[in-house]
Amino acid sequence: MLIREVMTRNPVTVQADAPVRDAAALLRAHEIGGLPVMEGETLVGMITESDILRLLETGKISDDLWLPSPLEVIEVPIREIINWEKTKHALTSIGNIQVRKVMSHPAITISEDEDIEDAASVMLSRKIARLPVVRGNALVGIVARADIVRGVASPGK
Repeated sequence: MLIREVMTRNPVTVQADAPVRDAAALLRAHEIGGLPVMEGETLVGMITESDILRLLETGKISDDLWLPSPLEVIEVPIREIINWEKTKHALTSIGNIQVRKVMSHPAITISEDEDIEDAASVMLSRKIARLPVVRGNALVGIVARADIVRGVASPGK
């Protein structure tokens, strides 16, 4: 079975200069896990939920505060407040970051004329869940793991 038989045509995309907030809104609105990133009509990368979640990493628990033993009862809550403040800062600032600074690039693509087995092999070896589908240099679709499973399950294919 060929990729063109199972792919989603005309996928939702986001422009590279859009803020991450817009990409996250598209992911949520369309209930998808990743978006091809475009610069005009050119595919330049992919942004996924994982890329966005990585922006929320605030590091390990703060070690910049240590109080003597009798006061350890309040040390842990104070550390948690410090870490919450770091998280709040991350949440307010990441929405303005451009998608191009977060996306995976270059995009790993597959041709619409390839077999679904080829797509499965690329996804497994590269540990990715979706591939932009191209015809020449033009984006024509996207294929996800669920599409491949659906193709395998199709009777008579």
